[in-house]
Amino acid sequence: MQEDTVAAAGLPRWELGAGVAMVDFPLYRGAAERQRYWLPTPYVQYRGDYLRVDRERMRSPLLESERVEIDISVNGSVPVDSSESRARRGMDDLDPTLEVGPELRWVLLRDERRTARRGDTFIDLRVPLRPVFAVNTDRFDQVGWLTQPTLNLAYKNMAGTGWNLGASTSWLFGDAGYHRYFYDVNPRDATADRPAYQASGGASGRQHTLTLSRMRGDLWFGAFLRRDDLRDAVFADSPLVQRRTDHALGFAMGWVFVRSSERGAPRD
Repeated sequence: MQEDTVAAAGLPRWELGAGVAMVDFPLYRGAAERQRYWLPTPYVQYRGDYLRVDRERMRSPLLESERVEIDISVNGSVPVDSSESRARRGMDDLDPTLEVGPELRWVLLRDERRTARRGDTFIDLRVPLRPVFAVNTDRFDQVGWLTQPTLNLAYKNMAGTGWNLGASTSWLFGDAGYHRYFYDVNPRDATADRPAYQASGGASGRQHTLTLSRMRGDLWFGAFLRRDDLRDAVFADSPLVQRRTDHALGFAMGWVFVRSSERGAPRD
């Protein structure tokens, strides 16, 4: 989880390390097939005045106050080889997507205990608005827009154990272009089992995510489990949606091998 509003006077300005991660998730949201990656993973923490990097994301706040923050949000999707999907077989492959846009973060609750027996608790609402680009070596085309309001709970140092727990619920909404990129079936691609289909804009489903992490000495461990629910999505009837509920999971381990002697910014 994101490290929120800590007294960073005792934390290094930057930390560098490396590790390994495993992620397992559907080929695309709604696909029956899955893919798994084992990846070498860099461990980077940077606590600057205007740029902050943690295990979750890179942030450069555009506006920041005690309760409200506006910064840059980044997300995306991996490429899809249509030959690996029964539903998409014979269709064009999907290029990876990149999403970059502003995000509003509103802190609803901040309970900083700073005791050995009970950790800090944070509840916030995050609302990103991101254009979505399809990307490859000769293409950088905007295909649509996406927003993902997320209610997020972070409970740090649970009962003094050093473990950090996160739980979030997201409601996704996309425009027609974004949905059509993933779920349209053009007449030329239609078959007896895959009728032509055109998606509209609106709800893109919900996601529920649990995360667990811990730092012990120079070693860091993190894991997540996500449930994806497409039953209320406007494209749920697309023939490319084979599963309306599914899950993704992953874990990572890392080792920090160098830290700066300089201390970080007052807020993290």
